[in-house]
This record gives sequence, structure tokens and C-alpha cells, in this order.
Amino acid sequence: MSLALLTSACGGSDSGDGGEDGQTTLTLGLYGTFGYEEAGLYDEYMELNPDIRIEQSVVAQSGPYYQALQTRLAAGSGMADVQGLEIGFIADVTANNADAFVDFAAANNADELEGNYYDWKWDQASTDDGRVIGLGTDAGPQAMCYRQDLFEQAGLPTDPAAVSALWPTWDEYLATGQQYLASPTRQQDSAFVDSPNSVFAPAVRQGDTTYADEDGNPVVEDSDGVQTAWGLASQAAGDGLTARLAQFSDEWNAAFTNGAFATIACPSWMLSYITSQMGDEGSGLWNIATLPGQSEAGSTWGGSWLGVPSSGEHVEEATALVEWLTAPEQQIRMFTEQGFFPSSSVAADSPEVAGATSAYFSDAAIGQVFGDAAAAVQRTPISQYDTQIQDAFSAALTSVADGSRDPDQAYADALAAIEQVTG
Repeated sequence: MSLALLTSACGGSDSGDGGEDGQTTLTLGLYGTFGYEEAGLYDEYMELNPDIRIEQSVVAQSGPYYQALQTRLAAGSGMADVQGLEIGFIADVTANNADAFVDFAAANNADELEGNYYDWKWDQASTDDGRVIGLGTDAGPQAMCYRQDLFEQAGLPTDPAAVSALWPTWDEYLATGQQYLASPTRQQDSAFVDSPNSVFAPAVRQGDTTYADEDGNPVVEDSDGVQTAWGLASQAAGDGLTARLAQFSDEWNAAFTNGAFATIACPSWMLSYITSQMGDEGSGLWNIATLPGQSEAGSTWGGSWLGVPSSGEHVEEATALVEWLTAPEQQIRMFTEQGFFPSSSVAADSPEVAGATSAYFSDAAIGQVFGDAAAAVQRTPISQYDTQIQDAFSAALTSVADGSRDPDQAYADALAAIEQVTG
């Protein structure tokens, strides 16, 4: 999932004990767009299991969704048979509410389930004592999307292999940005990168530590990921490489269509976002290169899980549904039909995924690009405050880019905001 930035219409919610003609009704509480209904998986499961009826209720944004879920967790009631769990709050649930969910590590087929996944995806939903509270749906391995028309205009290579060779490291990525800005033939109102967050967000995840220590406690000033990513992103902002845009703002959305930037950090779900912003006119303008620094570590942004509340009335049936929806075969379909990159390494290695290309993105080998990125991700601890910490740094970097703060002031602002959240 794209941190629930994409929306979906709300479905009906019948939480009764049974459906029509003695059927068992299974309810799913979700946010954003999981895509199961759109891909026809609910209908297929109900056809395979005539005694099951599936209904989902969807909240557009993950924030309000999780607030409501926290209230229900505290009350110990009111949850759906299956609940979506997003990367931004999975650490909070594993730390504070793991007992409220079925433990997939205790299942008879636990070894098989674990073997389906990238180790970092399985670990992110795991508690210190080995419980696993959800099965992964999608993942967000990161690459770097670039406007090949703007690169050509600026005299830079456009072939993905050649572009990837420009920036094996983040320092060389920034140097390429300087070369882009210095080009007398580039589109003059075009920056190299959309936002300093396109440097900070992926780079911080490539550190040995991001925002948490091994015990899940928030750390910032002692994090190698933070220190490296801040240095790179503040340099990009201070040197004028960015379009000075706040990601997911109205201005940022509009900037896709006017060539305001030539590169953007690109988790797999960003492809559908770019497509939705640019429409048919964007086809063939973009291509995809390797993320800088990937030879040392990959990076991921986004992703979700499905959990089964242990207090539900239909735990056994709900568990079976979750295992089916997240099985490699269904993850392959969710990629080929809906564009969600698998969190299952088995699915990612399948010919249908590994060999996939995108006509819209200039026939980019998206299966290989994102598969290589996912395989390179290293497991780093996460805390329940990761989203708030990320937001604080993003806001601080925006102030560097627009000139209202120097990097030292902005960093101090970020630390103060983080302290307000974490105490």
C-alpha cells in the first residue's frame, strides 16, 4: 500500500453472525485501496467456498482508520474479522496489542508461511517473543523514476542501465543533479528532484539503524541512517537541486504534468500514482533506474498486513481467508492485475512478476527492478513513532529547500518536534 494515499469507496459492512442461507459472513476492515475486490479475489474465494460471504468496510485514509482501530482494541470489541495493518502502525500493534491478534507463527503451517516472505517483511510483524500478528500483502521496494525526455534534453543518458551507472552512490546522484542543472539545454524551469524527501526517505532506510534501536525504542541523533540521510538531503535542498515541493501537496501533484522535476524516489506503488497524475499524456516519458546506494542496501516505503483479531466470532474462517489472500498465487495476481508488488519472495521470483515490464514507463523491466530492490532490503528495527519522525524530518527539509531555515536550524526544529511526540 502507498501509505493509504490512494482512496477507495466504502463498502457495506454486515457484521452479523451469518449471511444468507446459513453462510458465514466474514468482514474485513481496511483502509486505502487493497485491491482484492477490484481483482475479483473475493468473488473467487466465495465461489471456492460457497459457505462464506465476504464484506469489506474501507476508510480512505490510514490515520483515521487506525484511530478507530485503537479505540476498538482498547475496548476489546467492535473489530472486523480481518483488519488491515499498515507499516506506519505495525510496530505499535506488535508492541502493545499483539495478544489481540492470531499468532501466525503458531500455525501448523508456520514454516511454509514464513518461507513465502522476504525475511524483513515477516520480521516487521513479529514481536520480541516471536509472535507474528499479520501476513504481508504488498511491499514498497524503492527505485528511482526519471523523466527520460528531460534527461535527453539535458544531454544525459536515457537508457536505464546507463542512468543507473550515473549514481551507484547518493553522492554521485547529487553530482548528477549538479550536472543536470548546469546543462544549457535542460528545461529551464525543471529541477533535478521533486523534494529533499526523495533523498532522505529512501536513504534513511539504507542505514543499519533508521529511527529505532534493537528494542524498538526511538533513536535519532545516534542513528547512522538519519545522519547520512540528513546530510545528503539537506545538501540537495541547500544546493537548489529540488523543486521545493512538499510531497503529496496540491502543488506537487500539479508538478508532475509540467516537467517541474526530472527524478523522484519511486517505491513500487508510485508507478500507479504517477500514472494517475499524468494520464495518457505521460506514457513513454518516464523510465526507472536503480536506487542510489542499492549495492550496499535496498530501501522500502509502504506495505501492509492482514491480521485476524483473536476475539472474533469466525477466527478459523478468517485465518483461512487471510492465508489465501496473501498466498503467493494471489500476490502474483495482485501485481499483474492491480500493480501491488509482492511481499512474498516466492511470488516476486515467479516469471509473471520477475519478467514483467511496463509499457507506460518506457517498457521498464519493473519486475526485475523492484525484485532486485526488495531482495536488497536489510531488516532494520522500527518503532511506533516512525511515521511521526519521518514527517518531522520531511517538514524540516522542506524549510531548508524553501530557504526559510538553514540546515542546522531545521535539524533542531525536527528534533524538537520529535521530542514532543516521543517524550
